[in-house]
Amino acid sequence: MTPERLLARIIGGNIDNVAFGDLIRLVEALGFREVGGQGSHRVFSRSGVADLVNLQEEKGKAKRYQPRQVAGLVHRYNLVLKEDR
Repeated sequence: MTPERLLARIIGGNIDNVAFGDLIRLVEALGFREVGGQGSHRVFSRSGVADLVNLQEEKGKAKRYQPRQVAGLVHRYNLVLKEDR
């Protein structure tokens, strides 16, 4: 799924069955970059955003709260998808 479609989907409240890889691509398209993590955790940060995004895969899917967390950051920080992807 494209980052544009996934963003529209999770902003609309549909956070079920989000593929982990799709959520990673969305977070990166929002300007976050991976800064670490350990084991199955991947941690992302972005300048201008105080919160870190900590993602963990569960059977190929993102955990349910993670898409909701990303949607909250989009609203709180007025994030938009990068155009130079």
